[in-house]
Amino acid sequence: MKVGVAGQGAFGVKHLEALANIPGIEVVTLAGGSPASTEEVAKKFKIPHWTSDFAESLKQPGLEAMILASPTPLHAKQGEQCMRAGKHVHIEIPIADSLEDAERLVQVQKETGVVCMGGHTRRFNPSHQFVHKKIKAGELKVQQMNVQTYFFRRTNMNALGKPRSWTDHLLWHHACHTVDLFQYQTGELVSDCYAVQGLIHPELKIAMDMGIVMKVPSGAICTLSLSFNNKGPLGTFFRYICDNGTYIARYDELVDGEQKPIDVSKVDVSMNGVELQDREFFAAIREKREPNASVAQCFTAMQVLHRLEQILNSAAKAQSKS
Repeated sequence: MKVGVAGQGAFGVKHLEALANIPGIEVVTLAGGSPASTEEVAKKFKIPHWTSDFAESLKQPGLEAMILASPTPLHAKQGEQCMRAGKHVHIEIPIADSLEDAERLVQVQKETGVVCMGGHTRRFNPSHQFVHKKIKAGELKVQQMNVQTYFFRRTNMNALGKPRSWTDHLLWHHACHTVDLFQYQTGELVSDCYAVQGLIHPELKIAMDMGIVMKVPSGAICTLSLSFNNKGPLGTFFRYICDNGTYIARYDELVDGEQKPIDVSKVDVSMNGVELQDREFFAAIREKREPNASVAQCFTAMQVLHRLEQILNSAAKAQSKS
């Protein structure tokens, strides 16, 4: 299968590393922002074609699918371009940064019939898969998910320490992971939610700290703390407080409530969550089926993010008037 990748930054590289481990996949084009860094990454991974013109990548001979690891503001537009061109597309999280754009992606997927999947890696991390399988088997029931998402990003830099051409967002990107995972693990849609945010960064123009609380009809709750001000261990830590045990997950690793490691090496064919989500994308294409984390499935998380954004905006307006 001939595929392309859009985005030469930190997550584009993560996907290229993952794709190198998947048999039968040939990366034939790389579309990036900066020509110099795009060429550098293309040469490193021996990709024969690179460009800063996304439309040019879509015209490469034999191209069947694209993985979008481009800046978030481009996701919806590029995703639609792919589908209109008859290409299957895997859009990194979030699939869009507005409910309207996410809704359009779902509609275009229905119109075109191609595979369109969201990059909701948490569904595929072996640690979260382990918990999910126990829930599906009736061995566990989530009572609370307590999640901490912490980074140190007071300047506009990416995970590789290089300048970003766009601004990351705690709600539409990082909270999206947890909102989707909470609904996926409980098997229910959020019925109640609330959010507060801290100070707005004077240059980045985004909130640097945020707190979110959610609830599903069964009574399970999720508490999520997010920060770009944290100077310490970085990343996301998930604590599952269940009726029959406690589990703490960090990406592809899992321990129990007493910090005893749990072997998740046999949960799937890889220990790399990004590789596993890419494998699901290609499997769905070959098998002509809806993938786990299709844009239709991811849309409900976008609806919750929209509700949370409305709450935050209302609070900001009320505060400005007082």
